[in-house]
Amino acid sequence: MKDEGGDRPHRHRGLVARLRNNFLAGLAVVLPVGLTIYFAWAVIGWIDSWILPLVPTRLRPDQYFGYNIRGIGLVIFLIFTAIVGWLAKGLIGRSLIRTGESLVARMPVVRSVYNGLKQIVETVFSQSESKFDRACVIEYPRKGIWGIGFVSTRAKGELAEKIPGDEIVTVFVATTPNPTSGFLLFVPRRDIVFLDMTVEDAAKLIISAGLVYPNPADPTVPPPRALAPRAD
Repeated sequence: MKDEGGDRPHRHRGLVARLRNNFLAGLAVVLPVGLTIYFAWAVIGWIDSWILPLVPTRLRPDQYFGYNIRGIGLVIFLIFTAIVGWLAKGLIGRSLIRTGESLVARMPVVRSVYNGLKQIVETVFSQSESKFDRACVIEYPRKGIWGIGFVSTRAKGELAEKIPGDEIVTVFVATTPNPTSGFLLFVPRRDIVFLDMTVEDAAKLIISAGLVYPNPADPTVPPPRALAPRAD
């Protein structure tokens, strides 16, 4: 007669393994969505906490509904910013901005802080079409070790004249897991190995520390070849 008692531990371990796998699979789906909603909710609340105190008391939503509606401060901020941007494009707005910047330029400490923040904001929100052309790998920080980089353009002006080499290319080598920081390098084109993966896929590879490849089903098959870098 078959001993059913000996099969119970195996069935029990199999059930636990299935529950664990289902839980991990569900966590992989729920966690990104939950964290995204949480951070969005927190950011909206943070903006509301800054904007609503500036709104006159009689115009606040809690005066009419009995409670604050989350997101009202964000809407007010967006409308106000759009109006300021519209005014800044006009002659009067540009004159006011120049007057304000001239006043700030006379304040030693404030001037440095303002200029630094202005450069950062203009870089982040620049509406120009400048962008990375292609992803590549170069031997960095020494021979035999390869790092992923992003080709922006050819070196120009004094850099192109004084750096030895036939054609010098500007390459940004990003750091893991934060691709917004890294090193700006000027590399001879002959030392660059261009990749077929897109810039977005290369960024995902850096952020994931090498865990997410462009083609997860078959990493040996590259995506369609990227466009050649611009000549300018």
